[in-house]
Amino acid sequence: MGRKHIKPGKVRLTEVAALAGVSPITVSRFFRNPDTVSPGRRLRIESAAKDLGYVPNLAARALASQRTEVIGVLIPSLTNNVFSDVLRGIYDAFEGSRYSIQLANTRYSVLQEERLLRLFLMQKPAGMIVTGVDQTAEGRAIVQAADCPVVQIMELGPDPIDMMIGFSHVDACFAAISHLLAQGCRRIGFLGARMDPRVQRRLQGYQNAMKIAGLFDPRLIVTTAVPTSTTMGGSLFSDLMLRAPDVDAVFCANDDLALGVLFECQRRHIAVPEQIAIVGFNDMEFMASAVPSLTSVRTNRYEMGLRAATMIMDEIEGRPVTERVVDLGFQVMERQSSQQRHAVAPAADRVSGTKW
Repeated sequence: MGRKHIKPGKVRLTEVAALAGVSPITVSRFFRNPDTVSPGRRLRIESAAKDLGYVPNLAARALASQRTEVIGVLIPSLTNNVFSDVLRGIYDAFEGSRYSIQLANTRYSVLQEERLLRLFLMQKPAGMIVTGVDQTAEGRAIVQAADCPVVQIMELGPDPIDMMIGFSHVDACFAAISHLLAQGCRRIGFLGARMDPRVQRRLQGYQNAMKIAGLFDPRLIVTTAVPTSTTMGGSLFSDLMLRAPDVDAVFCANDDLALGVLFECQRRHIAVPEQIAIVGFNDMEFMASAVPSLTSVRTNRYEMGLRAATMIMDEIEGRPVTERVVDLGFQVMERQSSQQRHAVAPAADRVSGTKW
C-alpha cells in the first residue's frame, strides 16, 4: 500500500508526533537537533514525517524567522576531482559576498540526499545547488518546498525544479564514440564503474552510437557497481580482453579508468593507439600529460560551478535570470591515444563536438 502524499505545509507537527507515538516537543527537538533524540525515536519521527509529507519551516513558519545567508550545496563525492573543480567555481563566485556555503556529501545515495535536503530546509537556506536531475519524488517535493532559488548542476533534464546548468551526457558519449568510428575503430568497448545515473546516460550514448553504426555487441560492455579507480580501469580492461580479444578501442566512463587502461596496455605491451585506442571522460589535467596523451571529453566543470552560484545570487538579489536552463556543451579533446588513422602533431590537441 503506497504512502499517502499530502501537499507540504498542510500537515501539522502534532500529527507527526501522533503517528510517531512521541510528544510534539520531541518532534520539535528532533527537527532542531536530531542528535538530541534517541535513535529509535528518530527513525519513527523521520518515517512519520515522510508518510505524512511533513516538511518543517514552510509557509506557516515563514514569519518565525528570516532566511539565513547560507547556500546549501549537495554533491555526491568529496574525493572525486570532478566535483573539486565544480566547488572551486562555486567558492570563487561567492568569495567576498555575504553568503556562506554549507557543503553536504550525499555519497551517491538518494536516501542520504533526502535526509540532507530536509536538514538544509530546516535551516532556511538562501539558495541551494543540487547535483543531478534524479531526485526521488520526496526529494523533489522537499526542494520545491524550500521556497528559495535552486540550481541543479552537472546535467540537463526535461523538468527542472527551478534552474539548471550542465550538458547532455548521452550526447557527449555519442560524440566520443563517433570520433572513434571516424578513426576507423569498429570493436569499441565500454568500461564503466559505480554506474550512477550520469554514467548510465553515457552508456546510453555509447549504445546509441554503436547501434546506429550497426556495430553494437553487448560483449563489449564491462561495468561494475564498485567505485571508480585507476586500478579498476586495468581490471575492467582485462575482463574486456577476455570477452572480446579483438577489441580495437575503449571508451572509459571517466578518466581514472582510462589511465588504468593505458597502464594495463603498457603492462601487456599493447601499443596505444596502434592496437588499442583509448578515450576517457571529464578531461582531468593528467590526460594531456600522460604518455601517450589521452583523448577525453572535456566538461566545463569550473564554469558550471561559477555560473550556478551566479544564478543563485542574481535570483536572490532580484536581478533577472533570463536563461534558466544553461547548456554548457562539451568538447572531445582529441589526443594521441585515439589518433589511429590521421597524422597529427604529437603535442597538439584537436577539439571536436563543442555542442551536439
